[in-house]
Amino acid sequence: MTIDVMARDDAVSTVAREVRELVRRRGLDPVGDRAGLEQLVADALADYTERAALGVVPALADPEATARAVADSLGGLGPLQPYLDDPEIEEIWINSPAQVFVARRGVSELTTTLLTADQVRDLVERMLKVSGRRLDLSSPFVDATLPGGERLHVVIPDVTREHMAVNIRKHVVRAHHLDHMVRLGSLTPHAARFLDASVRAGANVLVAGATQAGKTTMLNALAGSIPAGQRVVTCEEVFELRLPVRDQVAMQCRQPSLEGTGEIPLRRLVKEALRMRPDRIVIGEVREAESFDLLVALNAGVPGMCTLHANSAREAVTKMCTLPLLAGENVSDRFVTPAVAASLDLVVHLGVTPDGVRQVREVVAVTGRVEEDRVETAQIFRRRPVALGGELVRGDGFPAGVERYERIGVDVHALLSGDA
Repeated sequence: MTIDVMARDDAVSTVAREVRELVRRRGLDPVGDRAGLEQLVADALADYTERAALGVVPALADPEATARAVADSLGGLGPLQPYLDDPEIEEIWINSPAQVFVARRGVSELTTTLLTADQVRDLVERMLKVSGRRLDLSSPFVDATLPGGERLHVVIPDVTREHMAVNIRKHVVRAHHLDHMVRLGSLTPHAARFLDASVRAGANVLVAGATQAGKTTMLNALAGSIPAGQRVVTCEEVFELRLPVRDQVAMQCRQPSLEGTGEIPLRRLVKEALRMRPDRIVIGEVREAESFDLLVALNAGVPGMCTLHANSAREAVTKMCTLPLLAGENVSDRFVTPAVAASLDLVVHLGVTPDGVRQVREVVAVTGRVEEDRVETAQIFRRRPVALGGELVRGDGFPAGVERYERIGVDVHALLSGDA
């Protein structure tokens, strides 16, 4: 390290130390009061610049960069903050202190950021302090929501081999209506009009796809079609959904305490949601036995939407027929399969192209019939192969429950034929 670089680092450290002391004296919350922190940084920089002009301390090469670095180190996530502020970056993950990756427009890249193990640990502690969740040997995994809405996931050794594994998932594009999905290129206007009518008619929608396929974004967009007077209750592992709904109650799971008590799983939230007079119930993601409670809710006449990991719409329906079996030995496929056929109306399957573009690959209707223990489906929209243009086009299927569309004044035959 050259003398000039050492002097520059010393100057930045001096400003950071002075701002930290001002924060302590004034009792300022550097995370909660960003504007107050930036004012303190500006004051400290002005004072430092005056001393530098007198030759008392080394001059700052880039005062603006210094102000940003000091504010990020005290009120943000230090070297990770520029990635959080970059609108093109969707996710940040740390495999080791020397390996910090980001996903930019769906494509991953290794950054030039180099951390130390102490820095990684300090960053994780800072993030968890805001969330109120804990991470220790008895609880080596954690899911939490950051103040900006980002989702944090951390795993510690010895579950990992050597270093903490940290993932920060951002929600770069918040689509609040299906029209936004059309502008993003995920949907065609024709498919968007059909999905909009389906949600308004009270259809139960399952959004399926792989990790980072845009399931949560699609769920947000679908929620934009929920009629304004309806009450929506959401249930999630951690808060991610940002539904454009006026009458909404959002609930998230809770980890057990140090004594092993107080845990609130997703199944409990779904059950409690039914006691809260919902017009709609939205579940962030079903992975296990909570799918059974969702089926019970849908069979009770409460319209709902949720997401599910699956490689196709057909596999999503199959998975919904098997996951509820995890709820207990007394739950059999003789109940679950007909319940799925009777409760589920539409499956929207999403995928990601090799260059990171998220697309709706197919929209499938559940007809309500079961043939040889298999739930029958009909393809409403399908995406052509890339060699044939890759467009989302009308399939040959038709949704069940035409009377629901009629109640809201929609001729679904004309809508699907393109005449409406």
